[in-house]
Amino acid sequence: MQDFKKQAVKSFIQLKENPYPGRGIILGMTSDSKFIVQVYWIMGRSENSRNRIFVEEKGFVKTKAFDEKKCTDPSLIIYYPVKHIGSCHIVTNGDQTETIYEKIKGKGFFEDAMRERTFEPDRPNYTPRISGITDLADPNSAYKLCILKTINNQEEYGQKNLYDYQKAIPGYGHCITTYQWDGNPLPSFSTEPLLVPVEDCPDKTAQMYWNALNQENKVSLLVKFIDGKTGEFKIVIKNKLY
Repeated sequence: MQDFKKQAVKSFIQLKENPYPGRGIILGMTSDSKFIVQVYWIMGRSENSRNRIFVEEKGFVKTKAFDEKKCTDPSLIIYYPVKHIGSCHIVTNGDQTETIYEKIKGKGFFEDAMRERTFEPDRPNYTPRISGITDLADPNSAYKLCILKTINNQEEYGQKNLYDYQKAIPGYGHCITTYQWDGNPLPSFSTEPLLVPVEDCPDKTAQMYWNALNQENKVSLLVKFIDGKTGEFKIVIKNKLY
């Protein structure tokens, strides 16, 4: 476990030093193996991107314009990042949440939904779509992460990377972000998901990652703790409110 700790500390420092990782997802497990952990955050540099908050809605979470009068283009910023259906808990950075939700509702699979989607059409960045799922009823998979992105910001060259973690590592999670670093255009996330630490408390986990994100660019963050046996969950939300 010592090697896991060193790796997680290194990745956490890397995240803290990154001025613009964009949107990020972490899936993991508490050290006592009781709770599945989901973390999702959004960042923004433009007024439109920063004009957002997370709100909980009947166990789901949606993005909402903080100031409706300043919302110029809702197409890529208003969506449900978190939904659940049956034993499946979904987290994404866009409207692919609905694709996954409907696919599972129709007895399909996460992988099927990912085959139907691609990266976002926001030239020249072509922001990756990042998605994650935990199915409490699947004994062969703790959680899955997927990134849909371009190769070197070239629109005609797309790729889909799926990561299936058969067993969670207690006290840790795997993190995937939309961007590798700041830039123009923004370079897509280009490594395997990063091993990162998670706390045993949703509030502490939320505070740890909220403090780690770049103060100037962070917008909102949510943490979801799911009881692995009962499926009951708690959601903690932090909004900067520009």
